[in-house]
Amino acid sequence: MAASSLSLDTLRDADLVSSGRRVFEIERTELDRVGNRLGAEFAAACRLVLASRGRVVTTGMGKSGHIARKIAATLASTGTPSFYVHPGEAGHGDLGMITEDDVVLALSYSGESDEVLMLLPVLKRQGNPLISMTGKPQSSLARAADVHLDVNVDHEACPLALAPTSSTTASLAMGDALAVALLDARGFTADDFARSHPAGSLGRRLLLHITDVMHGGDDLPAVREDASLSQALMEMSRKRLGMTSVIDADGRLVGLFTDGDLRRALDTDLDVRTAGIAQVMTHNPRTIDADQLAVEAARLLEKHQINGLIVVDADNRPVGALNIHDLLRAKVV
Repeated sequence: MAASSLSLDTLRDADLVSSGRRVFEIERTELDRVGNRLGAEFAAACRLVLASRGRVVTTGMGKSGHIARKIAATLASTGTPSFYVHPGEAGHGDLGMITEDDVVLALSYSGESDEVLMLLPVLKRQGNPLISMTGKPQSSLARAADVHLDVNVDHEACPLALAPTSSTTASLAMGDALAVALLDARGFTADDFARSHPAGSLGRRLLLHITDVMHGGDDLPAVREDASLSQALMEMSRKRLGMTSVIDADGRLVGLFTDGDLRRALDTDLDVRTAGIAQVMTHNPRTIDADQLAVEAARLLEKHQINGLIVVDADNRPVGALNIHDLLRAKVV
């Protein structure tokens, strides 16, 4: 850590907060400037990628390399196949990873990074479309590119104007803008996003269907509408879902009996030992179709303040059942 003559005893919280806020103000201003410059070159960059049969290969050294890695990750997760190649390693064999169908997105704020410029003759000879992202429109990299994206900033947030701060933020935002514009152009959906994020919470919410979490077959609790309350309680105990569906002679759903219905029945003068299930069940209960997403079941449970749902087919016949615990185990909620 660099030596400092500043004593911690004299360091005020207000000064630290002020420094932090100044960074936000400077970078916000610079982002506005870069965003306002978007125009034909940005559209041309998008069209180059959309017309490509290959991938977007990002490259850059130092801080630009870190930003290039993130841009590649964002592109890949939003429908544009992409990966990062280190320019130094590319010069020692990794150029073989880049095919003639790929678009290269090269980042260098100065536009004069030796490691990146060294790759240009090979990429040009191979015929790769080149998009540059620099802060110097007259730099070697910018002039060599088919399309140049200008991320020039007037002020770095670093008070010494040494550490890349505003410039890296601008480059990152430009990469995000490119990814989102391509996402919109491709008609990329939330389901598409979930398929590339199956292990994440969004993937679980968007890929998991009712059939993945419901209890069906022999595990589906069901009694006939002429059953007694005692029989219904036995079915609930066997299936352990805190509820049972009630069906008619044709197997169609006519009601639902839950733990809550039992508690309400006990608060009445009804003789629960002789009562029939039709006397205490909930008529016309909330249901859900089997082809819907599990997250929709969670939404219904929350909206109607209930703990379980019967899953029905097109003829209103029960095919499954689920409760809040099933959704919790599946990490849908």
